[in-house]
Amino acid sequence: MGKWQEPFKAFRFLVEVESSGAAVAAFSQFSGVKMQVETVRARSGNDSRGVQEYIPALTHFEPVTLTKGVVGDNDFLDWLFSAAAGPQTGPSGSNMRRTLNIVALDEYGNRGVTWSLLGAMPIGYELMPMDGGRSEVLSESVTFAITGMKRETGQPQPPPKAPPRPAHTKPKIR
Repeated sequence: MGKWQEPFKAFRFLVEVESSGAAVAAFSQFSGVKMQVETVRARSGNDSRGVQEYIPALTHFEPVTLTKGVVGDNDFLDWLFSAAAGPQTGPSGSNMRRTLNIVALDEYGNRGVTWSLLGAMPIGYELMPMDGGRSEVLSESVTFAITGMKRETGQPQPPPKAPPRPAHTKPKIR
C-alpha cells in the first residue's frame, strides 16, 4: 500500500460553511447521509428480449443530524434560527440553503474525509437538558434538510513522531 492510514475516530466532526475553512461548530455524532434513488422500470425500445431496466427518476436525501456538540459561531446560529418563525413574523432568512462541510478529524486532529452537504437548510435545533447539580457540558443538536452530497478524502497524515530518546551511555571506568 505504501501510504500510512489511520482509521478515523467517530467522535470528532467539524462544521464549515461554504468552504470557508473556518469551523463554526463541532460535534461528536453525525447521523450520516442516506440517499434513496426512486426508479421506474421500462423496456428499452431496441431490446428484443423484453427485459425491463431500472431508470433513475427522483433522488431523495434524508435529513442529517449533528448531535453532542456545540455551535461556536453567532452568525451560524443566527442562520439556524432564521429558518424558524420569529415572535411576530415567519422565517426571516433570505439565503436559507448553503453548503456545509462536515469534516472528520483523525485522532491527531488532522483532516480526513469531508462530506459536503449541498443545499443544506436548517430544520431543527435542540439544546440538550442541563442540570446545574451535575458536571455536564453544554450540548446542542442541529438538523438539516439537504439536496445533495459530495465526498472528498483528505490526505492521511502519519502520527506525530515521538521525540528522540537520549542515547544511553555507559559510565566511563577509570
